[in-house]
Amino acid sequence: MIEHSNQNNQLPKELKSVFDELEIFKHLRDAGIKKRFGFTCSYLFQVIFCLIFHHKKWFGLLESKKGDRYPAKDAVYRFLNHSMFAWRRFLTLLSASTTKKVNELTHQNRPKVMIVDDSMFDRNRSKKVELLARCMDHSSLTKRFYKGFRMLTLGWSDGFTFMPLDFALLSSVKSQINGISANIDKRCLGYKRRLEALQPAPELVSTMIERALDAGVTATHVLMDSWFTHQPLIQSIVDLGLDVIGMVKAGNQRYIVNHHRVSLKELYCLATPVQGKKGILRSIHTTLANGIPVKVVFVQNRNKKSDWLAILSTDCTISEQEIVRIYGMRWDIEVFFKTTKSLLRLQKEFQGLSYDLLISHTTIVFVRYIVLSWQNRCNTDQRTLGGLFYELCDEVSELDWAVALQQLIELLEDTLKKTNSKIRKLIKCQLHQWMAGLPNYIKAYLPISLCEV
Repeated sequence: MIEHSNQNNQLPKELKSVFDELEIFKHLRDAGIKKRFGFTCSYLFQVIFCLIFHHKKWFGLLESKKGDRYPAKDAVYRFLNHSMFAWRRFLTLLSASTTKKVNELTHQNRPKVMIVDDSMFDRNRSKKVELLARCMDHSSLTKRFYKGFRMLTLGWSDGFTFMPLDFALLSSVKSQINGISANIDKRCLGYKRRLEALQPAPELVSTMIERALDAGVTATHVLMDSWFTHQPLIQSIVDLGLDVIGMVKAGNQRYIVNHHRVSLKELYCLATPVQGKKGILRSIHTTLANGIPVKVVFVQNRNKKSDWLAILSTDCTISEQEIVRIYGMRWDIEVFFKTTKSLLRLQKEFQGLSYDLLISHTTIVFVRYIVLSWQNRCNTDQRTLGGLFYELCDEVSELDWAVALQQLIELLEDTLKKTNSKIRKLIKCQLHQWMAGLPNYIKAYLPISLCEV
């Protein structure tokens, strides 16, 4: 029997360097994600992280020829279902340190923004998932309902690199299908996140932003769509020292112009037309009902030329073009949602029933995106995240023959220990010549040198 070498569980070369550079395992330990016995949390995290690059789900990987290299399914599920691990702290530490590295590569005058948005977390085929709720998809034209959660996400962007900072999987009090498990310890972090899932989204946004600022994330603006751009949330964000740029819709929100309260449609009629700016129709300086001075820019709706859209900014010092340009950075979070669901198997890879598993696996998917995003930023070529992802999959596949070659050499070494000195000297001489003739790209995969042979 040949003892399995550490290379069986080794990260691909490109990923290992990123893990070391971003200090992912250090952030795991700092967040208290560690065990006293059994497989280490860093090893289990590495196994789950690399699972997607094998193009298999967990049970499919265990049933494959490589299955004997990995721990049993219970070890992984116990790790994901642990309610005491501070997954939010881990994600905050990792994203904050990575954004600092990105800041060093970004010009100081370039705007850095935080982006708030929510997305569907679909579990339509589930019945017994903890805190499962009936939610409405506001993004669809039919306003269809689905079973699952709302994934409220806070991200950071400089217009080129997007980093997820925080998230919350929101359930519902009124439309709840399943409640909180009675077996959960009410003193643990997992129970606190369950209570958070029942809170309204606007109440959590300011807390998430404050937590990111305390971790050292720097930004000048917060970008939001029309579902979040309301006066109470704008007030709480401005109190944190950040400006808000967000789309607004024609609702009950009122604006004060010459001591008169007007609606958004009335504000459009009062706004001054902008000449010579393509797509920008009008703009006006006004005040919200709670006293915050804002600048509202009206732009043409591309989907309906006769209609217009309104963008609100609490930063009244920048031009209309700059407001529109900065708000365009909000699209980065839509690309993030698409990538995590289409490529990184968010909501598909594990079908557990506990809320802790949903939190832990979503965090790991977010870390995958951070690693890909950082690697994409460091490369000089213009590869997309999708292209980079598939190249890493090829890297993992190419590692198999290197593992087999290493095991063959270990087998020869074990055999040499049991032979006499004359045969041992002859075999070592032949092996030395063989190693010397190998191409350099093969030698790079082997953790042994010619001297050791």
